[in-house]
Amino acid sequence: MRPSYREPHPVTGTGVAIGAVIAFAWLLLFGLVGHDVPGYAWWTLLAGGLAWAAAAVLVRHGDRGVATGVAIVTAGGWSIAAAIVAVRWAQTGDWPLW
Repeated sequence: MRPSYREPHPVTGTGVAIGAVIAFAWLLLFGLVGHDVPGYAWWTLLAGGLAWAAAAVLVRHGDRGVATGVAIVTAGGWSIAAAIVAVRWAQTGDWPLW
């Protein structure tokens, strides 16, 4: 008989959903700290970097489903922050992050 390999933490929909909810709350809390567009963008960038670092640790040593949810929502949060910065830049003609 051939040996079978079973993952200790298989990716499940529940794990992805939990990671997504946690990342959403994390980005929301950090985004509320910023009082204007530059503050929101920088806080979101910092929170996303920390979230992706946690996702990298989870991929290696923990639940890969949770890490997937964190990574997906973080990418979406960064996209929203980039869109807000782009809209402000287009409205004012001045780069808002400096």
